[in-house]
Amino acid sequence: MRARPAVAVTMGDPAGVGPEVVLKALADERVRAACRPIIFGDDAALREAAGHLSLPADWQAVRSAAVRPHPPDPSPAVLDLGGCPPGLLFAAKATREGGAASLRYIEQAVAAVRDGHAEALVTAPIHKQAIAMAGSPFAGHTDLLGHLLGVEHPVMMLVGGPLRVALVTHHIALADVPDALSTEAIVATARVVAYALLRFFGIAEPRLAVCGLNPHASDGSRFGTEELRLIEPAVVQLKHAGINARGPIPPDTCFHRAVNGREFDAVVCMYHDQGLIPLKLLAFNTGVNVTLGLPIIRTSVDHGTAYDIAGRGIASPNSLIAAILLAVEMRLASAPSHP
Repeated sequence: MRARPAVAVTMGDPAGVGPEVVLKALADERVRAACRPIIFGDDAALREAAGHLSLPADWQAVRSAAVRPHPPDPSPAVLDLGGCPPGLLFAAKATREGGAASLRYIEQAVAAVRDGHAEALVTAPIHKQAIAMAGSPFAGHTDLLGHLLGVEHPVMMLVGGPLRVALVTHHIALADVPDALSTEAIVATARVVAYALLRFFGIAEPRLAVCGLNPHASDGSRFGTEELRLIEPAVVQLKHAGINARGPIPPDTCFHRAVNGREFDAVVCMYHDQGLIPLKLLAFNTGVNVTLGLPIIRTSVDHGTAYDIAGRGIASPNSLIAAILLAVEMRLASAPSHP
């Protein structure tokens, strides 16, 4: 019987709901049955949060992610990295200290997975303003992880219910999207998605939908030319590469066909909200953010720090639980089988 994989889980921004959803996920029987979580965060802060929220604190505090428990021990571990001074836990606002702690937890967790001490990375929410206050030039997790792992263009894919959406552009202004699109970027994104569906999701012949950018996919260039100039050539290149891609498909019908018609295994979207609006409509509390194109498996919650409800005990852990379970599924799907 294969041992449960070790999964590195970051605590997220201590000022937000990260500590709460982490504690609730640790208490979930499905998580404990599927893996051994190693939490990268502040042990004292997590114990304080557990007391405040009346949640269990039955984990081992460890000094290194390389520590392996005796096999019968089912408890998770917390790698104590500190970083949460008095007053920061559930502070419900963006702070330099919260941003610095968030970055430290991510950096150490990435190193642990990269060095083989854990088999996947799962991240709790961070706040873009907080990490900027701490000096980070990155817009969020995806770009930061690409930097830490030497990947120039990681791909953001979100999974929720029957829908998978991948984004060609990430966190940029809508007005900047047309200039940021290119045939090369669309092709590169779709190729990464097709490979991931094969390797991590067990889909032997992935079917990709490629969304148009404009209303009705421009209706013959009446409402824009991006479809003709950029998207159609990308689909042609993908087909020549042996990838089953169709498009550009009008966005207003594409998601219906993917979800209700089950025509596609993933939808390649041109910009952030094009993909996230239908995804969150279908799976608001259970969506998972997956970063593709990295040398490690990484999943995350699909929500933010939710400062407005930090420390109130009402944050749902469902997205984090789903992220942990999906990371384990991806790891098992990609592991070599042995007779």
